[in-house]
Amino acid sequence: MSEQTQQFGSDNYSGICPEAWAAMAEANRGHERAYGEDSWTQRAADHFRRLFETDCEVFFAFNGTAANSLALAASCQSYHSVICAETAHVETDECGAPEFFSNGSKLLLARTVQGKLTPPAIREVALKRQDIHYPKPRVVTLTQATEVGTVYRPAEVRAISQVCRELGLSLHMDGARFANACAFLGCSPAELSWRAGVDVLCFGGTKNGMAVGEAILFFNKALAEDFDYRCKQAGQLASKMRYLSAPWVGMLENGAWLRHAGHANRCARLLAELVVDVPGVELMFPVEANGVFLQLSETAIRRLTDWGWRFYTFIGAGGARFMCSWDTEEARVRELAADIRRAMA
Repeated sequence: MSEQTQQFGSDNYSGICPEAWAAMAEANRGHERAYGEDSWTQRAADHFRRLFETDCEVFFAFNGTAANSLALAASCQSYHSVICAETAHVETDECGAPEFFSNGSKLLLARTVQGKLTPPAIREVALKRQDIHYPKPRVVTLTQATEVGTVYRPAEVRAISQVCRELGLSLHMDGARFANACAFLGCSPAELSWRAGVDVLCFGGTKNGMAVGEAILFFNKALAEDFDYRCKQAGQLASKMRYLSAPWVGMLENGAWLRHAGHANRCARLLAELVVDVPGVELMFPVEANGVFLQLSETAIRRLTDWGWRFYTFIGAGGARFMCSWDTEEARVRELAADIRRAMA
C-alpha cells in the first residue's frame, strides 16, 4: 500500500475537510488585522457562543497539547495538582507539558471504568491526603471521548461536576473528540459542557478535519483572566490568527463539525459490526465514538502489519486500535474487515 492510502492508525492521518479548506482560501483574500484582531477570529468566537448558547470566552491554539496545558495552568498554582484518568492524554502523551506550563502542578492518576473517571475515584484521590506536604488538588480533567473510545453521558459529567463543587475543584474537559461525543449522544454542545458543570473545554478541530487549531472555551470566565497573556508567552498567539480561526467558521456555520464526526462514528461502528463474529476477535471497549479497540492474536497483528495496514497497539498484548476519520471510505472499512477476518483464520 502507498503512504497515501487511507489508514486507521489515527484520525490525524486525514487531510483537511473541504469546509475548512474553503474558509482558509476565503480568508486568504486581501489583508486583515493581526494577532486575533481580525474579522474571522471574531466570527469564529461568535459562532462558538451561538453553538454553546452562552457568552463564553474563546481562544485559539495551534494544537491540543498547548490548549489542554494552558487551560489547566489557568486553574493551577505550582503547588496544586490535577486529577486525571490513568489513560488520560495529558498523562501519557503530552511530554510533561501540563506540569511545564503550570510550573510544576502534579498530575494525580485516578482509577477508571471503561476509560472514564467516576465520582468515587475522584473523591478517593482528592481526599487521600490533605496535609501541607502533599500537592493540593485543584482541577479534575475529563477526556471526551475517552482514550479508549467511550463517551461520558451528561448525567455522568454532572455527577463529577457535583463532586468537584463539593471539593472546591474546577472541571476541565479535553475535547479532542468532543464532536464525536456529541454525534454519538445526540446532545447539544451546551448539554455536554457548561450545563453539566464544565468550567473550560478544549474543543478539538484537528481530529475532525482541520489542518491545525483547537478552541479553548471558558464558561467560567474568572478562569480566563489574563489567558491571552498565557497564550502569547507560550507561543500560541498566531500573528496571522485568521488562519487558525477561519477554518472554524467553515466547520461551524453549516454544521460540518457534527456531520464529519457522525460519519467517522458510523465507519467505526461498521468496522466493529463486520468483525465481531470473527472467531478470536473481541471488542475491548464499547464503540461509542470513532475508535475501534480489538483483541487480536499476535499472529494476526503481524500479518496485518505485513500487509501494509497501519494501526496502534499501545493498549496491551493483542490490543489493536483502529481510528476512523471524517473522510474514511466505507469500501476501505470493508477491505480492512476482510483482512482482519483473513488474518485471524
